[in-house]
Amino acid sequence: MDKPTPPTTTPAAWAGQLLLYALFALVIGVFSRWPPYRHLASDQSLIKISFSHTGKPVSECLSQTPEELAKLPPNMRAPKRCPRERSPIVVELDIDGAPAYQHTAKPSGLSKDGASSVYHRLALGAGVHRVAVRMKDDVRSPGFNHVREETVTLKPAQILVIDFDTAAQKITLQ
Repeated sequence: MDKPTPPTTTPAAWAGQLLLYALFALVIGVFSRWPPYRHLASDQSLIKISFSHTGKPVSECLSQTPEELAKLPPNMRAPKRCPRERSPIVVELDIDGAPAYQHTAKPSGLSKDGASSVYHRLALGAGVHRVAVRMKDDVRSPGFNHVREETVTLKPAQILVIDFDTAAQKITLQ
């Protein structure tokens, strides 16, 4: 029995393959540099509000009476019944005294017991600006729980990130 001979590649096939690879590399090279992409105009800066925070419970825990506990299965007889639902997060941003952004972020999860996430980008001219950020994370209290006002100097192409530090319980500007 004769062994099958492997197919031979002709020089024309090699040249065609090389030509196709070169054409593919040329297309990638052209589109990696053209058209030019400008993230911001040369005199613009950017403010980003970006955080995820869990609001306070919507109501207080309730103590259960001995009669109510007796009606429950033994594995569910907790002396206090606490709600799972969390407060939505309300965020307001003022720039130079004018309202720039207002948003209410609902809690995530089927039982509305997860964190609320906020993300917003705002391009504005570089320079000195008065930034006021207010956040409310408790529907049971009037007004805003967390407030931060500051005068910032933004350079062209600078990005200012507004975040919430959960450990320190304060709004941060970075």
